[in-house]
Amino acid sequence: MEEKAVEILDSHRTMAISTVRPDGWPQTTIVGYANDGLLLYFLISRTSQKLANIQHENRVAVAIGSEPKTMGEARAVYAGALASEVTDPKQLEHAWHLLTHRHPNLADFDPPSKSDAAIMRASCKYVSILDFTQGLGHTDGLTVGDSGISIMDPARTDDWGLSAAAPKAGS
Repeated sequence: MEEKAVEILDSHRTMAISTVRPDGWPQTTIVGYANDGLLLYFLISRTSQKLANIQHENRVAVAIGSEPKTMGEARAVYAGALASEVTDPKQLEHAWHLLTHRHPNLADFDPPSKSDAAIMRASCKYVSILDFTQGLGHTDGLTVGDSGISIMDPARTDDWGLSAAAPKAGS
């Protein structure tokens, strides 16, 4: 299942990230990202509400996917993750390398000044893999511990997927 999640992550460039504002309200924005397996890297402004939110509460939710041509082609990854700023110089270099390869429009730039932007990482903990190519509503889940995948949830198919796949009356 991890390979399926990574395949989906590898095939996209933007994600929705939801943070929690200090007043308790959720805030969702779209950011460009690059990944190293289930570890996501993204760049944000130092003056952004998003950074302030993460500094207040580092639990975030991410959603990665695209609109399919048909429902049976839908594939996406949703995850609860822990976000933090990358401070280690080697990891910063690695993250910037991944970001510039995923986003060629960054390739002509030097890494941003630490006073202007933060390179962040989101370490996925609770991952749901939506894969309607396996049947409408099909979802796999996994939990990632400190030493890797710790729990693989049994695949499930949401009830709506079962009824949506049934032939229309009179067909």
